[in-house]
Amino acid sequence: MRNILVVLLVLISFTGISQELNCKVIVNAQQTGNENFPIFKTLEKQLTEFVNKTTWTNQKFATQERIDCSMFINVVEYSGESFKATLQVQSSRPVYGSSYSSPIYNFNDKDFNFRYLEFQNLIYNPSQYESNLVSVLAFHVYMVLGLDADSFAEKGGDPHFKQAQIITNYSQQSNSIGWKLEDGLQSRFVLIDNILSPTFKEFRSVIYSYHRNGMDIMSENAKQGKEEIVSALSTFKEMNSRRPNSFLLRTFFDAKADELEQIFSDGPNVNIASLKETLQRIAPMHSTKWNNIKF
Repeated sequence: MRNILVVLLVLISFTGISQELNCKVIVNAQQTGNENFPIFKTLEKQLTEFVNKTTWTNQKFATQERIDCSMFINVVEYSGESFKATLQVQSSRPVYGSSYSSPIYNFNDKDFNFRYLEFQNLIYNPSQYESNLVSVLAFHVYMVLGLDADSFAEKGGDPHFKQAQIITNYSQQSNSIGWKLEDGLQSRFVLIDNILSPTFKEFRSVIYSYHRNGMDIMSENAKQGKEEIVSALSTFKEMNSRRPNSFLLRTFFDAKADELEQIFSDGPNVNIASLKETLQRIAPMHSTKWNNIKF
C-alpha cells in the first residue's frame, strides 16, 4: 500500500510541473452588444483551459516557474460561428532577488478572426492545421515561451521560435489574415520571420543581456545593472542603422518603455545622456517617456 502511495505522489508531482504557463485569458464582447451571451463565458473558460493545460514543450516547469502571461480577446463582431476580434498578449519574467516581474512581450494582434462552436474540442497539433483559433493562440504561446527562454540563455528560445514558424507555415492554408508576407508589416508572419532573421540578430542578444546581465543583478548592484542595460540597448543602434524603425524594435519598446522610464528615474546615478540619445534615435515613438528621464 505504501509503495502505491509513493507512486501516486510521484505521478501527481510530475503532473503538477508539466504545465508551462500561468495565463489569464479574458474574452470581452462588450462591442457586440451581446456580452452576456453564455457562449462568451464558455469560450473564455475553454481557452483558459486550453492555454494552461496543453503541454507545449517537453520541459518540466515547477509551479513557481510557470510563465505569467495574459491574453485579452476583444470580440468586435459575432455572427453564428464567426468571430472578429483583436488579441492583446502580454508576458513577464521574474527578476532575480526581487518580487518584481519584468514585462517581456506585449503584442496587439489586430487580425484575429476565427470560427468557434460552443463546447467544441480545442486540440493543438504541432504539425497540422486545426483552426485559426488554435493556431493564433499556439503561435503566441510559443512567442511567450521563446522570449522567456531567450531572457535566461542566449538563443534559448530557438525550439519555441522554430515551432512558431512551423505554425505560421501550415496556417497559411487557412487564408486567414496574419500568416503571410502580404498581410502587412506588423503581422505574425513578419514577427517570427524577423525574430529568426540574421538581419535582426541583435534583438535576441539584447533580450538576454538586458535581463540576465542587467535586471537580474540589480538587487545586488543596482548601478552595475543599469550600466549593463545601457550597454545592451546601445547594440540596437547597429540594427536600427541597418533597418530603421523596425517592427521588432517597436515590439521591444512597447513592452519596455514604462520600465525603462522607471529604472532610469530612480536609484544610483549613471550616465544617461548617451542612453537618452540612443532611445530618441531608435524608439522616437516613446519620446515623451525618454524626456521624463531626468534623474
